[in-house]
Amino acid sequence: MRRFWFLVFLSALVLAALAQTVTPAPFHFILLGDRTGEVQPGIWEQVWKQAAAENPAFFAGVGDTIQGGDDATAKSEWQQAERILAPYKRFPLYLAPGNHDVWSPVSAALFQQFTHHPLHYSFDYGPAHFTVLDNSTSDTLPAAEFAFLEADLRQHQAQPVKFVLSHRPSWLVDAVMRNTRAEFQQLAQKYGVRYVIAGHVHQMLHVDVENVTYLSLPSAGGHLRGSMQYEDGWFFGYTVVTVQGSDVTLRIQELGTPQGKARATTPADWGLTGLTKNR
Repeated sequence: MRRFWFLVFLSALVLAALAQTVTPAPFHFILLGDRTGEVQPGIWEQVWKQAAAENPAFFAGVGDTIQGGDDATAKSEWQQAERILAPYKRFPLYLAPGNHDVWSPVSAALFQQFTHHPLHYSFDYGPAHFTVLDNSTSDTLPAAEFAFLEADLRQHQAQPVKFVLSHRPSWLVDAVMRNTRAEFQQLAQKYGVRYVIAGHVHQMLHVDVENVTYLSLPSAGGHLRGSMQYEDGWFFGYTVVTVQGSDVTLRIQELGTPQGKARATTPADWGLTGLTKNR
């Protein structure tokens, strides 16, 4: 009889354990903006040193890693970037191709050789799915890239958190207009994409359309334009993304001295014309 009740008790414990929802372990990663577009000496190095101290699971960048534009010098530029990154080889790095990275068949092959990724691809980390697109040679998203995105999101729709990364903000005009009928927006909404992230303009921009957050990242080394003022979104920095289950938080981190004041913000602090608070 004792054995019977022991087995009943044990079974109850097993069933209770199975009934509990297992929350994946939290993790954080770093988003990087452009290094080039008139690279500013020492900035990328400071970004990596400061961001690596956050001990992220990996880095993801929106492109423009080399200055590019010349097939004859592209390989040496990638080799220079590799030397800068040598102390950080322990961190996986996922890069999107930028217009300074890819402009010809030769440069496309070099991008794949040095990044160890195709021009478009996707990957999972914990509960998060990442789709990396190639709009390096077009301001709009090419039809082939849109088809890849749709097929990839359909295949990974069970993942609770989804990010889409590209270099150019091909979505910018539709996002500014809050165009809910835009093809990209409808696809993102359909498959539950949470964040759409790009670079190229070197300016911190943020807009929400329905349940989708669109972000343009601050520069990680490319020259600043416009007013060059922090309040207008012109600064050097990186973004820390923390994923815990289906919850996502972002910290947009300005570099410390001598390049900045180490100010930390969230997307909610930014809009399409700079800071929305404490201007």
